[in-house]
Formats: sequence, structure tokens, C-alpha cells
Amino acid sequence: MSEFTDYERKKLLKHFSNTDKSVFAIVTPQQVDRGALMSRYSRTDKSMRRIFLDEFLKNKNRGEEFYTRVLLEYGDDSVAELGGGQIAIEGLSNIAVKKIEDRRIGFSYLEKSSRYVSWDKKINGDYKFYREPDIIKSRFADNYIDACNFDFDVYTKNIQPMLKLIRENDSIENYSFKDNNGKNKKFAELTDENGIKSAQRIYNAATKAKALDALRSLLPASTLTNVGVTGNGRAFEYLLSIMFASNLSEERKLASQIKNELDTTIKSFVRRSNDKYGEMLQKYLNDIKKNSMKLSKLHAKGKPNKGSFVKLVSYERENDAINNVISALIYEQSPSIEFSHLQKNVRKIPKMQKIKIINEYAKIRKNRRHRPPRAFEMTDYTFDLLTNYGMFRDFHRHRALTLERQLLTTDHSYHTPNEIIELGIKKEFSECMNNTKNVFEKIRKKLPEQAQYVVNFAYNYPYFMKLNLREATHLIELRTVPQGHTDYRKISQKMYKLIKKRHPILSKILKYVDMNQYELERFESEKRTEEKRKKI
Repeated sequence: MSEFTDYERKKLLKHFSNTDKSVFAIVTPQQVDRGALMSRYSRTDKSMRRIFLDEFLKNKNRGEEFYTRVLLEYGDDSVAELGGGQIAIEGLSNIAVKKIEDRRIGFSYLEKSSRYVSWDKKINGDYKFYREPDIIKSRFADNYIDACNFDFDVYTKNIQPMLKLIRENDSIENYSFKDNNGKNKKFAELTDENGIKSAQRIYNAATKAKALDALRSLLPASTLTNVGVTGNGRAFEYLLSIMFASNLSEERKLASQIKNELDTTIKSFVRRSNDKYGEMLQKYLNDIKKNSMKLSKLHAKGKPNKGSFVKLVSYERENDAINNVISALIYEQSPSIEFSHLQKNVRKIPKMQKIKIINEYAKIRKNRRHRPPRAFEMTDYTFDLLTNYGMFRDFHRHRALTLERQLLTTDHSYHTPNEIIELGIKKEFSECMNNTKNVFEKIRKKLPEQAQYVVNFAYNYPYFMKLNLREATHLIELRTVPQGHTDYRKISQKMYKLIKKRHPILSKILKYVDMNQYELERFESEKRTEEKRKKI
């Protein structure tokens, strides 16, 4: 016999996907009710649908009242994860978008790509870069605007010449494409009109990406971008508190704008971000920053490095790392045996047998999407990196690790792409960089954080990354795929070599690191995309 009457079932079907199964979707329209239902569910022996009928259906404000009591009166932060929101943010700088994307847990991001979209378009006669208010109000306003305009002028006028150079250097005639019968043929051998058009689409997309990859170094950090953010209420609340505490007016303004929009969907989940609770958190964050600045003045001494590098600065002895990894590998299948006892047993295993164990787990992996088991999280690596800022933006997308970074400056020189030299615009490129440095030095004396906006993607940027072997496997294998940007492919390959040097046995788990170099990185990827397009 059903738990619900016909009348109740009719009501429930407006809020749940079914009324008679043990698995069902919650489709009630109000986000706050969904989260409140989930939380209330854990505090009663009633079924969720019965809770809804008894407590929510008769009181339209039940969800709102629940969160007000739980979050504000009891401070049970975990219930804020039961509400989720999606925000689109358009026209924010690369400085602000990195601050947003610094947040790791509870968020997913999708950002406008610099390799598929060009930044040559103008709005009302102006290039799309952020006019930082504090700079614009200062005596540096003209210098700042002129420097950014110069960058965009050089970027814009060289898109077609760069595209022409890349296509002349690596002609479509060099590549094979699938004909209507699925056979690979050189472009000149294609006879079908649709096949020829398909080949041209693939080649044009791949060469455009390469051209924009080379030219993005000219873009300043003030360049406006778009980002979509999906996250839970708890994550958004913390993000907003951090942004409200920022010294940059853009980030504080964005915090208010994001909060206003989230109030339309998950208001109860982000209410505390700018109340007394939020103010206390902001003070805490600023106190941490002040303390760190004091320590920095005392201990951060030395000259800034010039040029890029990758250094492995912290790692475990491989024997110890292997013992921990193997102990973790067998722990789950060893009931009633404590981890410390397993470690003692593993230490007694002969070295050749341990090597065989690691090799066996590497053998099981058949492609890079077969992630190593969690046991490979039992050893860590800390990398000290100095890479161009454009490349950093790609590495920054990896969030299952610890990443700390400094302010963006011109202190570490810059990277000149080979294509810039080959195109014959190295002198003009250098003029851009030197002009940026002069303007940056003027602004930083009065406005050190705001000065970041004028710095180009080409400038080298310092950060460190601490990650375990499992995440290193994911990052390095992904960032060495043929379609990857040449900058981060080289850095990832260096990271692999450093791990392999220090951990020659454990590094066998990194089976799918591509150490080759490619002329037209996006070609094979665009071919796969075109094949999928044909099937739709």
C-alpha cells in the first residue's frame, strides 16, 4: 500500500520526480527548500517526501526560516553546501578572475579562452581592458591607458600576419585528413567538396589557435575576460568574504555584484558574507596578510631571478615514499590490521618485490583517464616555478593541490615566443615590454597591487605548487598532450624529468607523459572535434 494518498501524490509530483521509488530527484523550484529538505532529512526518521508534506507544503517560508535558524543561530556551516548557484561574470580583468579561481573546494569554473577567441574587438572605440579606478584617478592614468592601448595595437595588427606566417611555415598540404570513406589522405588527394571544407575547418582552427597562443603574450593583465562559476553556498560565502577584504576596488565591487545576484537564488546561503560574521572574517584575513608582510620584510631578502625555471625543492626519500604507497595500496583489503603495522610489514619486503608491485599497478593503467589509486597520494612534491604569466593561468586551473603566488610584477624579465621572433616583430614586442616596465615602476611606488594590471602575459611570474604523486600524474599527463600550449608542455615535461630523477621507481605510474614536440599542437584535437561534428 502506498505511503501517500492520491491527493498527496498529485501534490508531490510537482516537487519530486516520483512518489513510489526509493531513489528520486528533488525538483521543487525553490533552491532554499531543496537545501533545507536535505538538512532536515538528517534530523528525523520521516521520509523526505513526508517531511515536505508535513512541514514545507503548508509554509512557503519554511526553507528560509530553517536556514535563518541553523546558519545564523547555530552556525552549522555544512548546511550551506546544500544550496548551489551559478554565476556568469562578464568583463572582469585577469587579475580579478585569478582571485576568484584561487578558491579550490566547492567550485567549478569555465573561463573565456585566449587561444580560441581573439581580443582585437573594440567597444565604443575602446579596447577591452580594465580601467583601474585608483590608477585612473592618479597622475599615472595616461601612462596606463597608453601602455595598454599599445599592447592591444601590436596584438591586433599582427593577428593576420602571424596567421599567414604559421600557414606558410606549415602548409595544409603537410597534413592528412579523413575522406568520406574514413581513409586518411593528404589534402591534395581529397576530391569531395565536403571533405575539402572539413579539412580546411580543421586546419584553420588549429592554425588560428597557434597564432593566438603566440600573440597572447602581448596582452596585459587588465584584459577583460568572462567566467562562469558554479559553486555551493558555503564556497560562495567564503569567496565573497575574501573579495570584500581585497585592496582592489574591482574585486570589492565584484563581491557586491555577485552577492546581489546570488541573493536572487541562494540568499540564505550567502547572507553572512557581509554581515558582522563576514566583517570578522575579513578582519581575520587582513590580519594574516599584515603579519605575512611583516615577516616578509624581515626574511624575504635577495635579488629576483630572471628568466623561467622549474625546481623540485621538496620531496621524500624514495624508499620511504614507496613504503607508504604500498602500505596504503593494501590497507583497504587488510581488515583489522592497523596502518602502522602494515608499514612495518612492508619495510621487510625485498626491494625488487616492491619494484614489481609498483610496476604492476602501472601496468594496470590503460590510458591517462585511469587515475592511479589514492595510495599514490602518500608522497608529495613541492615545485618552485617561474614561468610566464600566460602559462601560469593554465596551471592555475589545477586545484587539487597547494598553490601560492606572489604579486604580478616586471621584476623577472619576460618570455619572447619563437613565433614573435620569426615574424620579425621582436623589436616592437620588446618596446611593449619595456614600456610596460617603465609604467609599472611608476605606478608600483604608490599603488603596488593596482600596478599588476599593466603587466603583460609575457612577464615571468613566481609561484610554488605542492602536489602528491596522484595529482602530479593527472597534471603532467594532461599538460603534455599534443594539443597543449607549447609553454606548459615544456614545463610539465621538466616536472616529469625531476620526479623521475628523484623517484625512478614510483615515476613508472606516469605512463602517459608525452615528451615529443609538435608543430601544430591543436591539429589532432581539431580532427577529433570535426569527426564528432559530422556525426551530429
